[in-house]
Amino acid sequence: MISEDTVDQKTADQIPPKPWATIPRWWIVLVLVVLSLALVASFFDQATSRLVLVLSIVLSILLLLLRNLMRPATSLAFRALPLLVFIGLLCGAGFAVRVDEMDGNLIPRRWSWRWEPAPDRLVAKLAPAKAASGVDLSVTAENDFAQYLGADRNGFVNVDLSSNWEATPPELVWKKEEFGAGHSGFVAVNGFAVTLEQRGAEELVTCYEIETGDLAWSHSETTRHETVPGGVGPRSTPAIHNGRVYTMGATGILLCLDGSNGDVVWRRDLLEEIETTQEAEVNTVQWGRAASPLIDQGRVIVPLGIRNAGAADEKGASLIAFDAETGEEHWRQGKHQISYASPLVATLQGVRQILFVCESEVCGFDAETGEQLWEYPWPGNSAANASCSQPVVLDDQRFVVSKAYAHGAALVSVRNEGGKWTAEKVWHKRVMKTKFTNALVHDGHIYGLDDSILACVEIETGKRKWKRGRYGHGQVLKAGSQLLVQTESGDVTLVELNPESFVELARFSPIEGRTWNSPCLFGKTLLVRNGQQAACYRLP
Repeated sequence: MISEDTVDQKTADQIPPKPWATIPRWWIVLVLVVLSLALVASFFDQATSRLVLVLSIVLSILLLLLRNLMRPATSLAFRALPLLVFIGLLCGAGFAVRVDEMDGNLIPRRWSWRWEPAPDRLVAKLAPAKAASGVDLSVTAENDFAQYLGADRNGFVNVDLSSNWEATPPELVWKKEEFGAGHSGFVAVNGFAVTLEQRGAEELVTCYEIETGDLAWSHSETTRHETVPGGVGPRSTPAIHNGRVYTMGATGILLCLDGSNGDVVWRRDLLEEIETTQEAEVNTVQWGRAASPLIDQGRVIVPLGIRNAGAADEKGASLIAFDAETGEEHWRQGKHQISYASPLVATLQGVRQILFVCESEVCGFDAETGEQLWEYPWPGNSAANASCSQPVVLDDQRFVVSKAYAHGAALVSVRNEGGKWTAEKVWHKRVMKTKFTNALVHDGHIYGLDDSILACVEIETGKRKWKRGRYGHGQVLKAGSQLLVQTESGDVTLVELNPESFVELARFSPIEGRTWNSPCLFGKTLLVRNGQQAACYRLP
């Protein structure tokens, strides 16, 4: 006799299970984890998104292997073997392989074994100087590119270039296949170009003759800065003024050199000024000193830094000013931690001031006394989502500031009413997310690399007009009425400054390799470099 329970059980067995009932619970957990990470990543920049993607893949594999470990059908040794092999591969790669270079999205570009010397240590030592007797950096001309981003520190060079590079291609003057490491750009005066480079344990200031590429002179400091994401070597671009060369090394050594031979006129160690060490500063300014010296009214103005962030620090300051001739300190002002941006001169509300993007504020300082006049909140952290980009002054009252890490750009209005200064937001939108580069202004629009893609934004509204052209985290200059874009891979392109559409006019490849260095346009002579190569071309 068959019971009713038996009939019910047979009937239940014949009913096909619902599709989702056959999915193991651990798969549901895995999918939810990956989707959650992907959702979080979508709110950040490309680098963070890709890092989260890699971590989610590794986590997914670990979950699969852990699930396999909990299956009772086979022996424990057999189940544990795949997990142990995977963990062993991860640990072995970490101990044996060194990442020598990452791009701006944190994707490794160059690898080597840990027991091999770093690539910059294999670069040949500098050849003896050939032209030191004829170097004169005191002679100035209209086409000088004597400081970071050019004569007015705004990325504009007053030169008209031909856009037909196929008919009249750029002419190679010289190219160096081996060059010192670092992200410093060239500056050029009177036929000579100066930059900073790292060769092994030496941080060098080097001066080259533009016509030949021959070394004119060099100065060496025994110091070295190195991080995996940021790379090796100095980050800032020199400044040339009254025949002297002013440089900021990655470890805070500020130099004034005789431009004729590279001899030291005066030297200041900024880490000593705030009584800290290179090892301690990594916790606050993780990727090295990157600001280029500003020369204004006989003073050299550079970011100084705060030794103990958030605490009283009598030695630390946002900016410090030295006498350009003697190196004597004039003032140190501001209590905000520094970033990787460079100070610049601006006249706002009729007052000449130093505009500087600090770690988490944009500030204005009186150019004469250094007194802080106003500040505008601009969130950031110099050991995480750092600020690198320069503010762009539009007129007597307004400026645009931009940064990456999904932050975007803001139009800010500064007012002075009876001595009371205020800085207020006009708009702030997730456009023009510049990372290691800067935005440029032309005819009511902002142009720049928005998280590695070239974009155009209307100034008055913050509305994006277009976003095209994947150039990576490169650099831009405005050459006359055209945009000169150097890609992260080293190519140089010419783009129309056209708010209605993206038009690339010309392209060529002067150097290869990761290129975060700012190009130098000395008249129609283009000087480019990265941490491996350097080249000089004449543009048509």
